[in-house]
Formats: sequence, C-alpha cells, structure tokens
Amino acid sequence: MAVVAWIGLGNMGGPMTANMVKAGHTVKGFDLSPNALAAAGAHGVEAAASIAAAVQGADVVFTMLPKGDHVRSVYFGEAGILANAATATLLIDSSTIDIDSAQAVHDAAAAAGFRFVDAPVSGGMSGATAGTLTFMIGGESGAVADASGFIEPMSANIIPTGGATTGQAAKICNNLMLFINLASTSEGAVLADRLGLDKQVFWDIASVSSGDSWALRTWYPVAGVVPTSAANNDFAPTFTAELANKDIGLAIAAARSTDTPLEIGEHVQQLFQRLIDGGQGAKDCSMIVSLVDGSLQTGEAAPGPNAAASNQATPGPAASNA
Repeated sequence: MAVVAWIGLGNMGGPMTANMVKAGHTVKGFDLSPNALAAAGAHGVEAAASIAAAVQGADVVFTMLPKGDHVRSVYFGEAGILANAATATLLIDSSTIDIDSAQAVHDAAAAAGFRFVDAPVSGGMSGATAGTLTFMIGGESGAVADASGFIEPMSANIIPTGGATTGQAAKICNNLMLFINLASTSEGAVLADRLGLDKQVFWDIASVSSGDSWALRTWYPVAGVVPTSAANNDFAPTFTAELANKDIGLAIAAARSTDTPLEIGEHVQQLFQRLIDGGQGAKDCSMIVSLVDGSLQTGEAAPGPNAAASNQATPGPAASNA
C-alpha cells in the first residue's frame, strides 16, 4: 500500500480520500479549512499542518482544487509541492482548471525532475462517494500508467487522453456539453409542465428517447422525479452555479484561443451569471430552471462570457475544492 499526500479535502477531495483509505492506503491530507480536515479525519485521513508535511515521504501527491490559480499556488513557491516533495513522487492534479495553468505545472514539474499528469474527473459528488468517477489522464504514457494504479479505488473508468493537458481538454469539453444539456433539459421540463404533461410521464419518455442525457437522468431540475436531483432539497448544492459558471468559462476561454465559436455555450454561461447576480451562486447549478419557470427574477444578463473570471475569489494556498 502507498503513502498518499492529498491537497484539497472539500466536497470532492473528502470522499475521494475516504475511498483511498478504504483501499488500505495511508493518506495525509492538507486543507485550509479546519472543517474539511476534520471531516476527512473522521474517515481515516491523517491531518497535515502544511503542504510540506503532507508530501513528506509520499509515493504520490493528489491535488483537488477549485481553480488554476489555486493549483499554481500549491505547486509553486517555497511552501509548495515542487519545493518540498521528493522527485520520485508521482504528481497527479485532479482539479478542473484552465489549459494554461495545467501546461505551466506540467512544464515546471518536468523542469524540476518530477512526473506529473493532469487527471480531472467526471461524476460529481455522488461518484466521488461511490468510487465511480471517470478519470481523464493526460501526460507521458509511463506516468499515466502509474497514475492509473493509484486512481483505481476512486474510479469506474480510467481513460488516457494523450499528452500534457489533454485530460483538462477532455473535461472542459465534456462539461460544456453537460451544462448545455442541463439548460435544454430545464427548458423542456418547464414547457412539458405548461403543456399539461405529468412530470414523471414526461421524464419516463425523455429518458428512453432522443432527449435523454446524463443531466436529465441525474440532475433533472424538477422535484419528485429523480432521487439524485438537487430540486428535491431546495437546490442544496451538488455542483454550485458558481463552479458551473467557472467551468463553462474555461470552455469559452479555450474556444477563443482556438477560434472556435460557442454561441450556445456563451448563452448558457450568461444564464449561470444571472443566477449568481440574483444571489444564487452557492445553490446547485440545476437551479438554472428558475430562469425558465420565472421563480427567480434577476433582470437582464449584462455580463458577457468573461464574467466567470470576474467572480473568482482571490486564491489561497489550498482552498477547499467544491
């Protein structure tokens, strides 16, 4: 069994580390949030007082953080991973971040003699808890193969994506499709209701027809239809509107850098921005349905596709992931 260092013990990192402990690994975790540390400790994670303490003697280091700035801050600098881990340690970043930040860490890690892979995940908090996440892993083939061995207790699918940053590219494109699907699902659900269709009958039809999607089956934004829907719990977050806005903003930024028009994606980003402007950024992203059914009035969507960046908090050295 391995010694695992884990930086970022929030809504995803917490349950992921619990599965690593269940698999028999020793996990040393660090997070700026005392509550996150305590919650992870209840599942057998050893609390570390610093990044340096967490990575000491580790075979592998995982990072799971909200934004590229956070990832840069925990890897770089005198208190960071690259300055304190042994070069034999495999480095795995499972955050969802911008391509430039992922490339910067790949480059810095290689220059310092480390092996590093970008390995973002899909499956959300439920998948993190169940150990059924999909990992998309970009990097040198040998490092990807070794990372896959460590990842196994947390995953249902491990998919090598190619060279450096291709894991992030896969995740960004996947999330773009997810949020567009969520918006279309919200519109279809509200329209079906107003045309007199029973909510369960319509879902039963759509889920076996051409309107089917992961968003419909898992995040259907109408209470009393899908057990995993946040609509059943007043839209308590499984994935916040702020994080959705951040992620779709990553896709828009990547699209602009490659001259790729994302007309639908940009419109969906504006919907998430309207939720945030209406004070609902901490609610579940499926609350986007409130902009369709009229239960949330937020006015016109003034911010453009770059609004996600303007709403990012000032990064700390190891903020909790969402």
